[in-house]
Amino acid sequence: MTATLATGQEAGTPEPGRAKLVVVGNGMSGARALEEILARGGGDLFDITVFGEEPYGNYNRILLSEVLANAASGEDDDELFLNPVDWYVENGITLHAGVRIVRIDRHARVVQGDDGSVTPYDTLILATGSRSFFPPMEGMWASRTELTPGVFGFRSLDDAQGMLAHVREHRTAVVIGGGLLGLEAAAGLQAHGVAVHVVHPTEVLMNQQLEAEASKVLRSKLEDLGMHMHLGVKTSEILVGDGAQRSSTGGRRDGAVSGVRFTDGSTLDCDMVVVTAGIRPNIGLAMVSGLETQRAIVVDDRMRSVDDDSIFVVGECAQHRGEVYGVVGPLWEQAEVLADVVTGANPDAEYHGSRLATKLKVAGVDVAQMGLKTPERASDEFVQFSETGRGVYQTVIIRDGTLIGATLVGDVSKVAALTQAFDSRSALPEERVKLLFDLGSADDSASAADLPDDTQICNCNGVSKGDLVACVHDGADSVSACMAATRAGKGCGSCKGLVHEVVEAALGGGGAADPAESYYVPGIPLDKPTLMAEIRARELKSVSAVFEALAPEGKDDVGSKMGLTALLRMMWPDDVVDERDGRFINDRVHANIQRDGTFSVVPRMSGGVTSPDQLRRIADVADKHDIPMVKLTGGQRIDLLGVPKEKLQEVWADLDMPSGWAYGKSFRTVKTCVGTDFCRFGLGDSTKLGIDLEERYKGIEGPAKMKLAVSGCPRNCAESMVKDVGLVAVEGGQWQIYVGGAAGATIRKGDVLATVDSHEEAVRITGRFLQYYRENANWLERTYDFVPRMGLDHLIAVVVDDAEGIAADLDARMQEAVDAYVDPWAADQQEATPGQFHDALPLVPLPQVPVRS
Repeated sequence: MTATLATGQEAGTPEPGRAKLVVVGNGMSGARALEEILARGGGDLFDITVFGEEPYGNYNRILLSEVLANAASGEDDDELFLNPVDWYVENGITLHAGVRIVRIDRHARVVQGDDGSVTPYDTLILATGSRSFFPPMEGMWASRTELTPGVFGFRSLDDAQGMLAHVREHRTAVVIGGGLLGLEAAAGLQAHGVAVHVVHPTEVLMNQQLEAEASKVLRSKLEDLGMHMHLGVKTSEILVGDGAQRSSTGGRRDGAVSGVRFTDGSTLDCDMVVVTAGIRPNIGLAMVSGLETQRAIVVDDRMRSVDDDSIFVVGECAQHRGEVYGVVGPLWEQAEVLADVVTGANPDAEYHGSRLATKLKVAGVDVAQMGLKTPERASDEFVQFSETGRGVYQTVIIRDGTLIGATLVGDVSKVAALTQAFDSRSALPEERVKLLFDLGSADDSASAADLPDDTQICNCNGVSKGDLVACVHDGADSVSACMAATRAGKGCGSCKGLVHEVVEAALGGGGAADPAESYYVPGIPLDKPTLMAEIRARELKSVSAVFEALAPEGKDDVGSKMGLTALLRMMWPDDVVDERDGRFINDRVHANIQRDGTFSVVPRMSGGVTSPDQLRRIADVADKHDIPMVKLTGGQRIDLLGVPKEKLQEVWADLDMPSGWAYGKSFRTVKTCVGTDFCRFGLGDSTKLGIDLEERYKGIEGPAKMKLAVSGCPRNCAESMVKDVGLVAVEGGQWQIYVGGAAGATIRKGDVLATVDSHEEAVRITGRFLQYYRENANWLERTYDFVPRMGLDHLIAVVVDDAEGIAADLDARMQEAVDAYVDPWAADQQEATPGQFHDALPLVPLPQVPVRS
């Protein structure tokens, strides 16, 4: 068998007796149809030729937002490229990459390429997909074929790379369209520090998948992440610079985007516009070739064109029984039927349409939707749960005892069971709320193990539970091996948890561990103890130095920078090299970014104690700078909200108070009650102890934020038992030290680490525990997860009883961090970097994706 890559090379000579199969379209649907055909012996039946308009192998469009966010390297074929060029060669497929088919001669049964080629076929598969829709709008186009500089679609790898090249020198983007694609584009741009405004013509984000209430929760979640939403607003014009305006680097902006105008006449300045106003099936080729088209190319139940039995259609360009599908699940089902018919494996196979059940990760927020979004009949049962503070919204709709719809935002832990009930129309529990909550039923891992084999686990790549179990039976001994073999979890990534549960259950709970699960940060293949040992041995004192020495091929990884920055600042408190691009915006400006792009300023009030002078100063600053809101925080401090970035230095200078560290992954605050000074129930001086703790450990960085409290008696008015560290005065002048408590999205009563006899011992044991946590916790692991993972008995032995003989070392390293403390507000008044408090962006490295041909 001859296998040839046909760009710039001669195609191999077809083997006699084999039919010629041509596939037009090398996207996800076309390649999936090919995989299904090969799985049914199609490699022996056909000489296969593939035409792809893009000059690459087949890649995963779902990961384009990660490419844009610089979180997935375009050179990582295992992640981005589903079928690299070598795959075609290995399977004897002739690939014409970068060649567009312009006409089908149905009588001669040949396809004509824009390179002048003429290729015969016996069977033709059209998988031409879809394209971005650009609504008619003044200023959109610089010419008939070229968009105005600064205007982008978001559909292809070239789109993503063009946006990456543009975003390095620009700072404000408008995304037109608040559907899935628009929100993904917005998240990718935001990762580069760009101010992102999403403009959507209705009040409902993702209105194809979500109803109004679910959309509100999603909107709140995205706004909390710093996105600016303009809903119920239509864009009428893209404004173009006249040459008088200049870019952030000083260059002229003649003919480039300068803003957008809405239908109400208002405008919004920007230097980048991304149009995600929907997609349209690519049917031009079918139209000029005489095939019946409506919204897309009309097909029968065997996925054949209704005009020509030798032409099959799959994917977003196919219209079946009036439906055109734009999510991958139905496309995979179509590909299976097409392959059955084309290869003769099951010539009577039919596609009868799909019941849509989608599970997505939208800008980091999990979303699942299936069936109806809202009840349609008075008799429909409707169960609704909303916890807006946590960003969770869930509904189920039941008709005549059958699940006909479900929507999940923020918490999709029940999606597998709901999808199974939706697909199989199986019996439902009498207590309908059990569809969303366990209420004492079997845990999630048990329910995952008990799911039927045909339950869809990975919607992006069409992987069922049975596929994963079969993979284990075929010899895969780890979750990563199963993911590599089936591609489960390689799409949007929202199913990875469920994939893990199913594979672990199939392995009997004893599978080989995935090494990546132990990595402290994803870009460095080392666990935390090994990483710290290497950093110390090599004296690596900057994030860039760590990447150069320890990352594969010395590559930077954006998603690892914050974790490494915090680790280095903990390890080298005196001489860490501060690289600003390794910090989140909050840490760069020492204030907490709000949903409208302004910041909140929280000066320190140790132990929640203030003075009339401080209060007057805060009031004067609020008046002077027109602070829109002054609010008491849960940590007993005062928050000045709505401060523009460029005014932060002025506000800090006028306050002349130290940072309260109400941002970042650090020691935050110590909440106290009034203790023995005024309270008639007080057993210990909680106010003094709280102030001493906060003054000693203020701003100490960690793997996650740390909140403390001190209560003067077991009445616990300061809520000490639900803090990362909480101290409670008890009879006899003693203090009980609780660790691992939580009272946010997770609720957990802390465990008693020790009962100590003195104020000084309480401060020392608290610091020792915090240092042990800083050195041993995973990145972003709060104490309420760290304490159960390490085990209370182990922590008592190490921190209190010094069973490992490291207590003195922990105390000494904590003292080093305390001694190195510098108030960031005072430091940055003298040492602020250019752009730190202004809207200038650092240059961001561009992922280099090799051109495939």
